[in-house]
Amino acid sequence: MTKFSLKAIVLSIATLGAFAQAQVALPYTDLGKTGDVEVRNGGFGSAAYKDATNPNRFYAITDRGPNADSANKGEKIFVVPTYSPTLGHFEISEDGKSIKTLKSVKLKRPDGKEITGLPNPEGYGATGEKAISPDGKELGEDEYGIDTEGLVVLEDGTFWVSDEYGPHIAHFDAEGKQIERISPLGFKNEGRKIPAVFATRRPNRGMEGLTITPDGKTLVGIMQSTMFNPSKDDLNRTVTRILAFDLETGKTKQYLYRQEQKNNSNSEIVAISNTKFLVDERDGKFVGKDDVVQKHVYLIDIEGATDVSDTDESKNGKMVNDKTLEQSSWEDLEAAGIKPVSKKLLVDLVKEINYPHDKFEGMWLKDEKTLAVINDDDFGITSDKEGKVSQKVLPSTKNIDANTVYFIPVELPKE
Repeated sequence: MTKFSLKAIVLSIATLGAFAQAQVALPYTDLGKTGDVEVRNGGFGSAAYKDATNPNRFYAITDRGPNADSANKGEKIFVVPTYSPTLGHFEISEDGKSIKTLKSVKLKRPDGKEITGLPNPEGYGATGEKAISPDGKELGEDEYGIDTEGLVVLEDGTFWVSDEYGPHIAHFDAEGKQIERISPLGFKNEGRKIPAVFATRRPNRGMEGLTITPDGKTLVGIMQSTMFNPSKDDLNRTVTRILAFDLETGKTKQYLYRQEQKNNSNSEIVAISNTKFLVDERDGKFVGKDDVVQKHVYLIDIEGATDVSDTDESKNGKMVNDKTLEQSSWEDLEAAGIKPVSKKLLVDLVKEINYPHDKFEGMWLKDEKTLAVINDDDFGITSDKEGKVSQKVLPSTKNIDANTVYFIPVELPKE
């Protein structure tokens, strides 16, 4: 694969110094403590999007809120159960040394009530996850609950997000009130839908990235990892799917993406033309802890790739030799005439900047020659081996993980 030369300029949203100095750049409120663990109102790294009016401004969105894995399979500890996923609008100072918050918008139901990040009930996009409080009490569900991961901000100020529950693709007005929600079942079994097969997404690995083509006609989303189609057993765990959704007609197309390693994650997609996109592909490892760490950005092209849509809209989608696409080897897929999207390595963050974070999930083009990436800091929390909430610390620095933006000069291919 071809790799372009580059250098990296690093701008920290929260200093990588001592804990007490962590609020130097990006203002955030303290969400309190759970035990001795401080919970930060950061989290603006699940997705990012450029501000088309000003190259020094960008948008970023949180996920469902501060949460961590419980010791019990399928349970998630929600540290702040009332937390509402939030869109942030930010501005980088002219000297590039600080970032300020211009506006924060909480997501809301059509009636204006704030949406939480709690899991959906059955029939609304349930993943089977159970939300509990730090002391083990069940927290219930939210039919409007959303685990925001992808982001597109339109010129009129409205914005689209994709999520990890349904998976849903939802449209909000400029003040965060929901306009439309699209899912495999149709929200409340109504409205527009995406193919039923996407309901087989793996819990907590749904539609992680979202973008819109430059002509403004098509939303393009990417699934984080191999879907559990039809179950978690006997899968080709390097297969992920890309979905194209025509905003006018509601018609869809699907493409396959081939990951470099089993169980990798695709967390962001950025359109640079109507067929070419930047896609991040990463593992969940840390520099300073793990021997082999992958944090890549690829240039992909859907032109020439096979549309693997299923005309029957069955719950398992298109089949090859009585197997789902996720069960099929790449050799079997090739024999069936199925080609994945083409891909070419553009940036290796570990080699270039020794990237210290586990999750780089937000990405946008600041300008034609500058790529910006931001990490998901998980609100500064994680869980320990016993399933208790603990502080999320970078192994390479021993400091608490914090949202950090890296500006990377790149040379994109000319059309």
